[in-house]
Amino acid sequence: MLKLGEKGAIPQRDGQTYAVAPHIPCGLITPQLLRRLADVAEKYEVQAVKITGATRVALIGVKEADIDAIWEELKLDKGAAVGLCVRSIRTCPGNRYCKIGQQDALGVGLKLDHIYHARQLPGKFKMAVSGCHLSCAESWVRDIGLIGRKEGWALVIGGNVGAEPRIAQPVAEGLTDEGALAAIENVLAVYTRDAKKGERLGKMIDRVGLEPFKEALV
Repeated sequence: MLKLGEKGAIPQRDGQTYAVAPHIPCGLITPQLLRRLADVAEKYEVQAVKITGATRVALIGVKEADIDAIWEELKLDKGAAVGLCVRSIRTCPGNRYCKIGQQDALGVGLKLDHIYHARQLPGKFKMAVSGCHLSCAESWVRDIGLIGRKEGWALVIGGNVGAEPRIAQPVAEGLTDEGALAAIENVLAVYTRDAKKGERLGKMIDRVGLEPFKEALV
């Protein structure tokens, strides 16, 4: 029998109900999916429907007896909301829709989400892709962030907004889409190899410095 965490059920403050947060890659949603979410929320009388900081849509106040049926009707993957893994990739509209976007944040973000969402790592891990220097996806405060510039992607690493917030540090500039994906894979290889269990990327950088990551990008 699966544990509630494996069912994608998040315990709530009342100690009796749960939230379910389906995975919605980069927050892109269709009218049909919105209707399905609304129908499920009404049918199972959830207490609240909340758009999360990771651009998921959480159904809050779910009864334990309804969890399996809700997932069956939603027909969506479970969002990686807890545990030592890569969470949903956060993006802005990028140059597909935003008039000041410099790079395709949605395109690269969807590729990252497909490759990495829910991948197990030594610690909790967040990524964001911003199409320009305004960093609307908050790339500067993610473990890995991409920031679009006219000449290509800038890669920053080691940021977070946890109990000890920190700004990420630049490690590469002028990257193509393919170059950015390759650089992120190299950063994750070093992190996976050398991080302690539960250690965020920023904490690892405090311990070993940026050089191992910069060497991996050469």
